[in-house]
Amino acid sequence: MPRASGPLAEALSRRTVVLDGGLSNQLADQGCDLSGGLWTGRVLAEAPGQVEAAHTAYARAGAEVLITASYQVGYGAFAARGHDRAETTALLHRSVALAARAAEAADHEVWVAASVGPYGAVLADGSEYRGRYGLGVRELAAFHRPRIEALLAAGPDVLAVETIPDAAEAEALVTVLAETGAPAWISYTAAAGRTRAGDPLTEAFALAAASPQVIATGVNCCDPQDVLPALEAAASVTDLPLLAYPNDGSVWDAATGTWNRPADPAPWPVAAWQRAGARLVGGCCRIGPARIARIARIARLAAGK
Repeated sequence: MPRASGPLAEALSRRTVVLDGGLSNQLADQGCDLSGGLWTGRVLAEAPGQVEAAHTAYARAGAEVLITASYQVGYGAFAARGHDRAETTALLHRSVALAARAAEAADHEVWVAASVGPYGAVLADGSEYRGRYGLGVRELAAFHRPRIEALLAAGPDVLAVETIPDAAEAEALVTVLAETGAPAWISYTAAAGRTRAGDPLTEAFALAAASPQVIATGVNCCDPQDVLPALEAAASVTDLPLLAYPNDGSVWDAATGTWNRPADPAPWPVAAWQRAGARLVGGCCRIGPARIARIARIARLAAGK
């Protein structure tokens, strides 16, 4: 069937749309090796069929948006591991093509969102959970521009600008988005009412919402308990559709390359998130197809289906 019959922004004006879950955990469950600094990018390069299979698992669970495996694909990081510029561009294109194939094979409408991860992701040291890289807005824009241009050339439906830890990087990304005119969402990673770098969330959301290209804003890869306060902060400064795709509450330990799971996982009050304005809802790291299937059922019930 056709990938999607209209823009994602149009669907968000009518109903909740279900996002997929964590790509890394699904690839790990499929037996893939994610060791090394390239993370899911390694699987994209070495075993693309596994990436398509992961996307397919989420589509079958009811996901209506598939986020590509481009989160950690950066020209510098891949050059350091023997990939020239043309090869890295081809991998960015491949990430969109794989998600598109899974979307087109689904039995329902599915949009493809090209993942634009933060600068800290390519450092593979947990910097996306800290921000404040010591780079200015112009330098960050120069980093993101070629990646975004390559992804857009592959024809995604929307850009998923995600896991952004501070307002400075969001400002750089808004600058690049204005140059392209492409639709995008901007999602921050947050904790205790602020971005991971300590910016007030209201200021960060207002910055994102001021961009004509941004169709939704919210949070991802945060503890589920931080979602509702963040959505309320966003709703206080914008009428845009909001988004929420937290992780399972685990904390990433960059030194050991492992997740520390919470002793008492926080609940997922999806209906409350929807009441607060969330229209894109799914999961991030360590959230698999089973959780996405539950969210899809909640969304169908809310829509009276």
